[in-house]
Amino acid sequence: MRLLATLDPERDQVGTPGEPVGALGRITVLIDDVTKVFATGGGTVTALEDISLTVRQGEFVSILGASGCGKSTLLNLVAGLDTPTRGSVHRSGQPSFMFQEAALFPWLSVERNVELPLKLRKVPRGERQERVAELLDMVQLTAFAKRQPHELSGGMRQRAALARALAQDSEILLMDEPFGALDAMTRDTLHDEVERIWQQTGRTILFVTHNVREAARLGDRIVLLTSRPGRVAQEFSVDIPRPRRIEDPDVAALAALVTARLREEVARHGR
Repeated sequence: MRLLATLDPERDQVGTPGEPVGALGRITVLIDDVTKVFATGGGTVTALEDISLTVRQGEFVSILGASGCGKSTLLNLVAGLDTPTRGSVHRSGQPSFMFQEAALFPWLSVERNVELPLKLRKVPRGERQERVAELLDMVQLTAFAKRQPHELSGGMRQRAALARALAQDSEILLMDEPFGALDAMTRDTLHDEVERIWQQTGRTILFVTHNVREAARLGDRIVLLTSRPGRVAQEFSVDIPRPRRIEDPDVAALAALVTARLREEVARHGR
């Protein structure tokens, strides 16, 4: 059975009967026994197999795995850009998406790029202007509102892309290796920004990365996928107090543990 459904905020308070909601809120993403198979010229490829995952309101989940394990496919299924071959995906509303490339419209200024989702939602002009100003302030780009994308650094373009994603006013934010192409210093700065905005807005974030320390630096939880076909190999709870730094000893120790498990998966796939 293939299913993509929207969770009812009033009805779907818990996943398993009797399970307490706890410190986090209601379920916002429920992936239930999902398999995804793609047709190829030579037959089929199973990208994901029998994946089940629950994400709660306000949770920051890092999704980690070797290249080709189906991380991006999983986000596409949650976004509704694709449908599972088997199993079901339930989510609370339509997510917003942030990719590795900023994908800003080059002919629009920064503020017009951020305004576009509001226009598409038919938000009144005065309200749009106020919201754009708030979002640019949030990502610290107020002084660059009139600039074109080519006038910005890579980090600034990603800030603008983040503001545009937030303009969709979605409860769930999907981030597919958004900092993978940036230098280490810029990436570290944007880690701080994403964490600050996440805490400020209460969004639910699913963050795909191949960087183990980044996953430990940002996530409440790390979901490690096996090599293809992608399955949930292990979940790691990140019980490290915030704020964190990527060079913190506790972050490094957890990253080493996760890396060892990841190496097992890569070695298994190579046999």
